[in-house]
Amino acid sequence: MVVPSTTPVALSPPRHDGVSGGIPTVDMSAPGGRGALARQVARACAERGFFRAVNHGVAPAGGAGARLDAAAAAFFALPPRDKQRAGPPSPLGYGCRAIGFNGDAGELEYLLLQANPAAVAHRARSIDADDPSRFSNVVNEYVGAVRQLACEILDLLGEGLGLKDTRYFSKLITDTDSDSLLRINHYPPACTIHKLDHDDQCKMKSGVRTKTSNGVNPSAGGRIGFGEHSDPQILSLLRANDVDGLQVLLNSEGKEVWVQVPADPSAFFVNVGDLLQALTNGKLISVRHRVIASACRPRLSTIYFAAPPLHARISALPEMITTSSPRQYRPFTWAEYKKTMYSLRLSHSRLNLYRAAAADDNSNVGKGEQE
Repeated sequence: MVVPSTTPVALSPPRHDGVSGGIPTVDMSAPGGRGALARQVARACAERGFFRAVNHGVAPAGGAGARLDAAAAAFFALPPRDKQRAGPPSPLGYGCRAIGFNGDAGELEYLLLQANPAAVAHRARSIDADDPSRFSNVVNEYVGAVRQLACEILDLLGEGLGLKDTRYFSKLITDTDSDSLLRINHYPPACTIHKLDHDDQCKMKSGVRTKTSNGVNPSAGGRIGFGEHSDPQILSLLRANDVDGLQVLLNSEGKEVWVQVPADPSAFFVNVGDLLQALTNGKLISVRHRVIASACRPRLSTIYFAAPPLHARISALPEMITTSSPRQYRPFTWAEYKKTMYSLRLSHSRLNLYRAAAADDNSNVGKGEQE
């Protein structure tokens, strides 16, 4: 089922510490101790599926993040013909406007890279023809730092959820066959989009759509930079410049509302992915989000998608299945889920296709991965 977008409205005032405008903020320096930090991370992922991580110790000013931003900015400043040598995306490589294979479009251009040194080095030959190692070294340095932060967050989740093996989640993304990705998005200034000299694939138009009582209607306000979706992987870590645009779909008093995420280039924004929702039997929420391209300055964002190997079996952990919380999703592999993802539109709710049959729910209580 396609879930249409809605107009952004404000959430009610925050009800507890660490939440501003509906967006939880987590201080990764753990001023209250590791136990309190683990509980805070787990609570944010269960209540919102999203949080702002500060004092994380990764990508400080002038560090790996700044070097990657400079390399990305240099690439996106190249003439269209030079950039197109790194594409078209299949799905990796350079892409413009077209997102995926099913008609989704946005006001952006991007690089999508496999997050391993060999793959980055291979792709770098078409991204930085003058000195491929210059680009690959910068990307691999950044990936190493962000993967370490992702592992720390996943281990904290394991502790906060009371898992027997608190490193279960992080082991999935540190496997040598991990299918993790790095995506670099560049959103040109909205006020100059119509002047850009793109090729035919970059001339697709998109409009914001709103959810109303009468159905789905186009809206005159803004353009879709990147359409509504959830991330299919385990966890996503996003870092962007100081330009607004990111919105998350949150629940407020029983209603789903779009909430603008204030830009913060010093922070990481952490999203729960579909696989983590399935692994926790729905305890953690894979948040839906989008980007609205309305600023008159370019927006640059970098997202690390932490994913398991293709053969990894995704099944709710035993601790997550109880009599009062029976199995929600049937077991599947990441390869199977990824194939489904490519067959659907961006906004489809993929996990709904993996719902466990009602007749099987109670029989699987307590079996977890032993099924």
